[in-house]
Amino acid sequence: MRQAAAHLGMSVRLYRVVGALEVAGVAGLLLGLSWMPLGVAAATGLALLMAAAAVVHLRHGDPPVRAVPAALLALISLTYAATTMTAG
Repeated sequence: MRQAAAHLGMSVRLYRVVGALEVAGVAGLLLGLSWMPLGVAAATGLALLMAAAAVVHLRHGDPPVRAVPAALLALISLTYAATTMTAG
């Protein structure tokens, strides 16, 4: 974890905060199965977080394949939010 944080130019503390936000996003998605507004908010936040992660990987010279998981999760999260809002 320390090596990954250093590679991306982050402090270990910030890297842990990002991890906590990811866990909170997943928890929000699961709780959103019971209360739709929470799921939509969690999906939107997770999409923003993952889009930022993809950008950070690319800016630090990682090959594009390293950014694909984050970009894919951002798209899945946006799809979840849009589908949930449409199904309302």
